[in-house]
Amino acid sequence: MKQNKLGKSDLFVSELALGCMSLGTDEKKATYIVDEAIDRGINYLDTADLYDQGKNEEIVGKAIKSKRDQIILATKVGNHLNEDGSWFWDPSKSYIKQQVKESLKRLQTDYIDLYQLHGGTIVDPIDETIEAFEELQKEGLIRYYGISSIRPNVIKEYVKRSNIVSVMMQYSLLDRRPEEEILDLLAKNEISVVARGPVAKGMLSDNSKEAVLHKGASGYLEYSQAELEEITNKLQTFSKNTKHSITGIALQYVLHHPALASAVFGASSISQLENNITSLQAERLTIDQAKELQQITKPLQYMNHR
Repeated sequence: MKQNKLGKSDLFVSELALGCMSLGTDEKKATYIVDEAIDRGINYLDTADLYDQGKNEEIVGKAIKSKRDQIILATKVGNHLNEDGSWFWDPSKSYIKQQVKESLKRLQTDYIDLYQLHGGTIVDPIDETIEAFEELQKEGLIRYYGISSIRPNVIKEYVKRSNIVSVMMQYSLLDRRPEEEILDLLAKNEISVVARGPVAKGMLSDNSKEAVLHKGASGYLEYSQAELEEITNKLQTFSKNTKHSITGIALQYVLHHPALASAVFGASSISQLENNITSLQAERLTIDQAKELQQITKPLQYMNHR
């Protein structure tokens, strides 16, 4: 599988990443999926301390223990878990520096390749947060850091004030908000984008009709269910004409921008994993085809967090 350089780092990540949140808590099944992903060329795994209250990190840690040197391991911090399972936002330096030690224990590793702030607001103590990541990097506990955010005002502050190498954000053919003001900004500053939600809850997959019927019943962003159904029909026509699967179209579309390093997808079964990998192996979309796809959906804009 093709690998892309992550920002200004020396990390090279597979263009498809396994989002581990969907693995579930069945350790044997999850390990099988992780092993298969690695065997198929995926070297980038993304988890978070919040997922299943830390259990996800534990499962991932066990699954990769014997092949740690083959993996670019990413996790996230900032959601402070309480004993009852609730959580509150905590981007403080003290919490980040304490929590990284807990993540390292659960992941059974001495270092994290990419440590990401799991959110962020404009009223955070941003300089303090950045200082925490910088210190962890100097201490060798993390190799690089980034943020996971869809807030333009927060992203712009980290671009100006930090050494982030990546921003994870929701991006798909149905959520083209990053295109307006974020993608080019990050590309200009040599900061990579990691796209989450590239198949939009399955509404941009080979099972799109069923997904729109159920998950799109109340609409999606600014789209009504009727609009989603119309888009699905147009994508099916595009699929027939170009001989790309709809899943392949969705994944290839988000990866066509030069800012993109990887698209993160979840998999709760081997069949889902194989379908996503196989879909990306087809001949790539041309620039003209990407522009044609942009006529099918809306160029949405971020309305909040200005």
